[in-house]
Amino acid sequence: MANKETKGYEKIVSLFEPGTFVELGAHLRRRDANGDAGEYDAVICGYGAINSKLTFAFVQDMSRTSGALDDIGAEKIRRLYEQAINNGAPVVGVFDSAGASVYDGTAALAAYGKVMKCVSDASGVVPQIAYITGVCSGVSAMIAAMFDITVTVDGVSELYVNTGCELDIPAVATSDEADGAAKVRALVDILPQNNKSVADVAPLDDPARACNISGLSGLDLVAAIADGGSVTQLYANDADGVVTALCHIGGRLAGVVATDAKVDGGRITSAGAKQAARLVKFCDSFNIPVVTLVDSLGVAEGDDEELATAGARLGALYLKATTAKVTAITGKAFGASFLLLGSRALGADLAIAVNGAQMGAMTPDRAVAFVWNDKITADKSRAEVEAEWTEKYASAEAAAANGDIDDIVAPEELRARICSALYMLSAKADTTPAKKHLSMPL
Repeated sequence: MANKETKGYEKIVSLFEPGTFVELGAHLRRRDANGDAGEYDAVICGYGAINSKLTFAFVQDMSRTSGALDDIGAEKIRRLYEQAINNGAPVVGVFDSAGASVYDGTAALAAYGKVMKCVSDASGVVPQIAYITGVCSGVSAMIAAMFDITVTVDGVSELYVNTGCELDIPAVATSDEADGAAKVRALVDILPQNNKSVADVAPLDDPARACNISGLSGLDLVAAIADGGSVTQLYANDADGVVTALCHIGGRLAGVVATDAKVDGGRITSAGAKQAARLVKFCDSFNIPVVTLVDSLGVAEGDDEELATAGARLGALYLKATTAKVTAITGKAFGASFLLLGSRALGADLAIAVNGAQMGAMTPDRAVAFVWNDKITADKSRAEVEAEWTEKYASAEAAAANGDIDDIVAPEELRARICSALYMLSAKADTTPAKKHLSMPL
């Protein structure tokens, strides 16, 4: 069996509950030029329990041929994925390798291709978490980018395709390897085992609990709505104006997209749209409800072409998603932010707004300047005209009268209404017509 003194073995064992790790393919080992097998292999595979959940994992062992992947390692990983899919259990990939051995030539590339196929076949079937504990470069970086969630370690993880070009993959950043392993375990714990299971728990606090959301947006708002202590933020460093997280709300696991009005009025950037789209797609793959909390003045300026493409993809994913979708406008929702962030028009099962929320094609000040400037007189100030516009065209009441939102609720009742909606939608069926793929510009 594998040498238990190696760093790679220690890494994989540290993921699991003590005494539960079982190695797979321990006698499959890379051979040298003389045909002799080494004492242990550069790829270690196995399974064990994480919070009593069956989980499979593989690790590239940097202390053995620099973690280089060859056909033997690829075959071990293929067998591991076969077991993971057959048993409906998540996979954790621990990446730490200097890359393929140049002496292996095209055989090394073929080995990476086999692993890429495994990851692709499992995508949307079982959750996959990439844990970067060292160098992850070239094709390895591309493979890691295919995983659902990537966990990195500050000052340790190196993620790039070409030397000197850091790969921009939305990641969960951690402070050290102990923190990284703990985050991996937390993610396995909160996620469903596979696309046919659920990860709901008994409510961690009262579903009808009143919540004070005054002045809150972004992560603070998510924490107020969620069951206490259940929030796991994803991609924290990628787009400041958009927060994405997993949490339990009344015991139901949900993915949450929330704009942060403290950052440029919550305006959507291309990075924010990509981050939200990634979460919506992931949640839809595993039938995790999506809760969208909107407080945004619209879209950012300055990256029109990229933002148009990212916004189109976000809207398409909301439309295509068949999982439960609940949207709440908690402050403002103007322009494209009203439409793209889980609107009724894009398939939300329930769209609500809190008292005093404002929404419309453009902000009242711009709308007045554009079409109502003549109403400003010596007897009626601009502020009075803007208030009139807001009441008539940009209020929650106006949107509800048009059927664009379903109800208006008191702020303190927002958590209770979202809990109720998630319970109501818990048995939502997938009724989307069959379609091979999206047809849209990349």
